[in-house]
Amino acid sequence: MKSITYKNVHNRFRLNGVYLNKKDLITVAYSLIKEGDEFEKSIGDFLLDWFDNKPYIDLQTSGTTGVPKILRTKKQTMVNSALATGDFFELKPGDKALYCLPTRFIAGKMMLVRSFILGLDIDLVAPTATPLERNETQYDFVAMVPLQAKNSLAGLRNVKKLIVGGAHLSKEVEKSLLKINTKVYETYGMTETMTHIAAKKIGEKAFTILPNITISQNDKKCLVIDAPKISEEKIVTNDLVEILNDKQFIFLGRIDNVVNSGGIKMIPELIEEKIAHSINARFFIGGIPDETLGEKLVLVLEGDKYDFNTSVFDVLDKYEKPKEIYFCPKLIETPNGKIKRKEILSSL
Repeated sequence: MKSITYKNVHNRFRLNGVYLNKKDLITVAYSLIKEGDEFEKSIGDFLLDWFDNKPYIDLQTSGTTGVPKILRTKKQTMVNSALATGDFFELKPGDKALYCLPTRFIAGKMMLVRSFILGLDIDLVAPTATPLERNETQYDFVAMVPLQAKNSLAGLRNVKKLIVGGAHLSKEVEKSLLKINTKVYETYGMTETMTHIAAKKIGEKAFTILPNITISQNDKKCLVIDAPKISEEKIVTNDLVEILNDKQFIFLGRIDNVVNSGGIKMIPELIEEKIAHSINARFFIGGIPDETLGEKLVLVLEGDKYDFNTSVFDVLDKYEKPKEIYFCPKLIETPNGKIKRKEILSSL
């Protein structure tokens, strides 16, 4: 069987309803750069980068835990990731897909790669907060960030499978998505893994890894990913996990978010999960310096100050209850919607 490489364009691939080969895509790329909207120009730039003579491409990380950086990666690893996604979600040539993500980050780039490698029929729309507005097309496969999913509940009746990633999926949005017929999956991944390496149906706790990947933990209980078709080296994450078996794990939280208060270590994400159903505003739990405890646990709420009902904390253990409550008019985010916890906490 002939191996699939980054030089391939599937003969079933269509862009906005038109069959295109490699030569056609290069022509379209020039047209998008010259005449397209801003989001189309970035698509054109990526297509020209993809079909040049170099075997690698430069990717920008999201900057969730630090300064965004450029990551040089082989194009073939992105192809391998696309094939794994196709297997996991049972995508077939000719399936209808929607492209509604920014091209500057890995998730957007990978939707394009999946399309011409797997032979998807993909429509391009601007990466707005409401990508399905006034769109009645039936789609087999769509990828969104949580904000887009939240704003597209009505339109998702026309989507068979939706993957949501790039930022934390709140319990509020998850509950809304559970009420619709669309098969919705939350994904786990990062730029270094060429977007997701695991996914779970919403409502479930455990992520299931994609093909050709193995997982383990280091001595800090953080997830270690061995994906030889995507990365030559093992990827050591900062994510605390509980490994259930060789295929599944539960995400607990990020080790750099852990709060050590009076010698007791707490994972903010686990505390947030306990009170999420009782708080309507966006919020997070974190730690700030304290002379007595070293760090003290605080609750940061988005919006103007109001009389917060602390009975919400009744479900928490003694040490999990925040010592102070702060209000932030607007939570600082990365461009793809991840809350910059450290930056916000340092400003308090």
